[in-house]
Amino acid sequence: MSDVHGTVEPGFESVREEFGRVVANEARDGGAQLAVYHRGRQVVDLWGGDGVDGDSLLGLYSSSKGAMALIAALLVQDGVLDLDREVASWWPEFAAEGKGRLTFRQLLAHRSGVIGADGGFSLDELADDRVIAERLAGQRPFWEPNTGHGYHALVIGALVGEVVRRATGRSIQEHFEELVRAPYALDYYLGLPEALEPRFRPALPMRPTPAQQALLDANPIAPDSLLAVAFDFHADPPLDLVAYANSRTVRVKAPLSGGGVGSARGLARMYAAIAGELDGRPPLLKPDTLAEVARIHSSGTDLVTGAENAFGLGFVPLATRHPVLSPAAIGHSGAPGSQAFADPSTGLAYSYTRRRFGFMSGPGAPENDRLIPTVVRAAEAV
Repeated sequence: MSDVHGTVEPGFESVREEFGRVVANEARDGGAQLAVYHRGRQVVDLWGGDGVDGDSLLGLYSSSKGAMALIAALLVQDGVLDLDREVASWWPEFAAEGKGRLTFRQLLAHRSGVIGADGGFSLDELADDRVIAERLAGQRPFWEPNTGHGYHALVIGALVGEVVRRATGRSIQEHFEELVRAPYALDYYLGLPEALEPRFRPALPMRPTPAQQALLDANPIAPDSLLAVAFDFHADPPLDLVAYANSRTVRVKAPLSGGGVGSARGLARMYAAIAGELDGRPPLLKPDTLAEVARIHSSGTDLVTGAENAFGLGFVPLATRHPVLSPAAIGHSGAPGSQAFADPSTGLAYSYTRRRFGFMSGPGAPENDRLIPTVVRAAEAV
């Protein structure tokens, strides 16, 4: 417990104890942060392990998909975007290669089939959503649109962002700064200011045990697989995910699929603004909007990952992964193992971050399976 720093409100002591076990085991090497809001009040603010404190800013990878989904939902809520309008009605070039009938709703639900580009992208290209969108406009889909779903790991932000830019004349990053980050003073950025660079802590690569390395060696990713295309492993050279977050260009341009930078405090506060009232302001999403984005739009076997999963509209319906949460819970994970969500039914907002990639962490590192129930039980008891 000596490696754990920060505070918890009375009633959440069990969360500190569980986080202490996480720091002693999964996150000692590299460090981690945990922040929780309950009914608009921060009740957990913890950090520990090597190399991070509560103010450290980390590359939070696909957590930015949650910010993207929030702006899309706000624009739908305001009547600016229509979920059932075809993407090509805003973006005519996207109709190429049989994509003309794809709707915005289907795009948000990872059903477009446009999971990457033939030949892949360079790191500089992946840092720029406009470049990604330009290349994908003419790209053939990797399955017939809306006949299945698969994780659009590195491109969903560019696709959704281009629709928003065509419809509003502004980027999602600009909308996020004006509507969410600045008003709520979030320590989470889609475009990290240079003045904050000293607080950034680079992502760290996975350190598998010999047994884990043997498992990886025995199960290489086929270069022609959909998984390789979606994660740009078929490019020459293949994408280095650690170098992606550690690139200053990525941090500045903030590609929406994975370029956001922040702290657990910042991401938890964003979700607190969804979960309920915050700072005297009503929840960002109205009940009918929340119900629609949380509703499962894709489920079953993911054509990219091969795993059973589910998507709402941009957000992931978190109860499908953590049954202790309500069906209203929405959020997104990040590649090293981070997880963040809002559960409006209970007023909880949660964010766990870590620097070092966990072994095959997938949609949130396994320690979230212990931390989240501990947080929920504590909240139920207070």
